[in-house]
Amino acid sequence: MNRNIMKKGIVFLLPAFFALQVSQAQLLKKLNKALNSGTSTSTSQSSGNTATNVTESEAGAGIKEALAKGVSSGIAMLSKKDGFFGNEAYKMFLPEDAVKIEKTLRSIGLGSQVDKAILQINRAAEGAVSHAAPIFTDAIKQMTVTDALKLVTGGNNSVTDYFKSKTTDQLTAAFAPSVKGALDSTSATKYYTDIVNTYNKLPTTINKVNPDLQQYVTARAVTALFDRISKEEENIRQNPAARTTDLLKKVFSK
Repeated sequence: MNRNIMKKGIVFLLPAFFALQVSQAQLLKKLNKALNSGTSTSTSQSSGNTATNVTESEAGAGIKEALAKGVSSGIAMLSKKDGFFGNEAYKMFLPEDAVKIEKTLRSIGLGSQVDKAILQINRAAEGAVSHAAPIFTDAIKQMTVTDALKLVTGGNNSVTDYFKSKTTDQLTAAFAPSVKGALDSTSATKYYTDIVNTYNKLPTTINKVNPDLQQYVTARAVTALFDRISKEEENIRQNPAARTTDLLKKVFSK
């Protein structure tokens, strides 16, 4: 490739790259501001059980900051175009009970309808995730510091696992309306309903398929976000360069 053309291509891509970085940085800043606004300024208890003399208050704040960092990273990655559809790890296909629909409809020449449904399902997930920040921020705020020190010294994903066990049901319920709105706005509901109804009307169909997509997409979107949070937590624990604030350095240092 001509070197001048390559340079021009790189220069052309730089603004988009920096725009993404600024967007993620701004999101993290907003998340941390929201979390800190609800943080008590009362004196914290000192703990003599850790080598770094991290107080319970610092441990709790560090956990919340790590979660906020993971959420901002996950949202920035998954909410962009092809965040789900172009990612092999998170791309959604038809729900398991609808896989037989895909095989049947493709066999009778209706593969394009199936492809449109799959595309719009992923577009809906990308759109819904972009509205997830306030939901996750509220959930992070509600975390107590009771188990903070234990979580700080836990395994690579102990904070994420704790957060997941305590908040998945609430997050799923709160996230569902955003998913429904995204499904409707991207016509995913229409495309999926169309192919399900087409399949259900076939004379060879014995077991009808439920055309409801909301629960499936909600569960997959929440799972994907938790996966991104866990990867960010693991990175913060293992990679000192990922501890971008003094608090993260103190709480997660060895």
